[in-house]
Amino acid sequence: MRILMVTDLYPPVIGGLELHVQNLSTELAVRGHKVSVVTLLQEDTVAREQVRGVNIRRVTGTAQRLSRLFSDKKRRYAAPFPDPETVRAIRRIVEEVKPDIVHAHNWLVQSFLPLKPWSRAKLAMTLHDYSIACPRRDLYYHDRVVCSGPGLRKCLDCGTEHYGVLKGVPIVLATGPVGMATRAGVDAFFPVSHAVARGNRLESSKTPYEVIPNFVPDDVAQVSEDGLESYLAQLPPDGYVLFVGALGQHKGVPILLSAYEQLSDPPPLVLIGASRHDEPLTLPPNVWLLKNWPHRAVMAAWRRSAIAVVPSVWSEPCPTVAMEAMASGRPVVASRVGGLPDLVDDEVTGRLVEPGDVEGLREALAGLLANEQRRSQMGQAGLRKVEAFQASTVVTRIEAAYRSLLDGSPSLGQW
Repeated sequence: MRILMVTDLYPPVIGGLELHVQNLSTELAVRGHKVSVVTLLQEDTVAREQVRGVNIRRVTGTAQRLSRLFSDKKRRYAAPFPDPETVRAIRRIVEEVKPDIVHAHNWLVQSFLPLKPWSRAKLAMTLHDYSIACPRRDLYYHDRVVCSGPGLRKCLDCGTEHYGVLKGVPIVLATGPVGMATRAGVDAFFPVSHAVARGNRLESSKTPYEVIPNFVPDDVAQVSEDGLESYLAQLPPDGYVLFVGALGQHKGVPILLSAYEQLSDPPPLVLIGASRHDEPLTLPPNVWLLKNWPHRAVMAAWRRSAIAVVPSVWSEPCPTVAMEAMASGRPVVASRVGGLPDLVDDEVTGRLVEPGDVEGLREALAGLLANEQRRSQMGQAGLRKVEAFQASTVVTRIEAAYRSLLDGSPSLGQW
């Protein structure tokens, strides 16, 4: 099968989505498919290369030349509408690759949609966020609360605060028409959680969809600790509570700190993550803050922890951090929001609490900290549960979905 991945960013640009597309592309290539990637040319990247059996083609467009649009010059995203220069570049790649399946992952799909009838390829799109319904793509209103639903004036107000007027106005105005064009042009959607399917209103769409989650490598927890001594020396003694993620309010860090302060004689709380403009400036006693760790060191830190905590207040689509904790045999205390209930079975693999509920989070943590046997049972249940989120399972499902598309068999209500 000839497969063309379409994604705004791709490694060496690093992020959760970028690593997902890379892992998926590499696994498909290992399975014998001819896999190519079309992505945007960034600083310090090359236009053509082959990495681990995947052919990577990087293109540019008019929007990427407007440096004022991007706060990070090394992460220049696609516009949420067709870019004529990018459309022409993708056409040349499609002529070269002749894909059976085009698998899109974000806004760069808009520059493929005009080519779809000509290409004769089937178009699948993984929805990693809420992009066809929300201009911000996160269903978060003014960085404060989960949005109750779209409205032009409301979205303009929120979108211009988030992006600035120069980007915000065209993105908000384009979201409705672009969402309709995407629904009309995509042959099947793969939302990464039931929350993403609901948030993008796929239930009322005529386009077939199947919830296919993110995944982790089967051996994600089997990391060597060689060369990690300087990182692991920064950790407190084993048995701490561990949070991994961006250190911002949307991840529930202030809620976690408040809950932790109310615990009686708790073990250390370790926060591993990337800086944010809204990260806490002061920390309670016994909280350890560690920034910008490599992935191998994070996985080693999971093994030394007692409990994983994912206290997000926004609608996390499908956080792999919960999968990594379960793959390490750790119970997960998480918010009942977004895709987290798809991952964590309450009272089985961990605990679910309402987002923003300080007292509920405190009680869940206190109960597990006081019961080592229960933690062990939940950790073992998590090891069984995470098998559904491993590459061997998920990539097999994606291959089956590709074949179904090529056979012309998917229909609404069956996926």
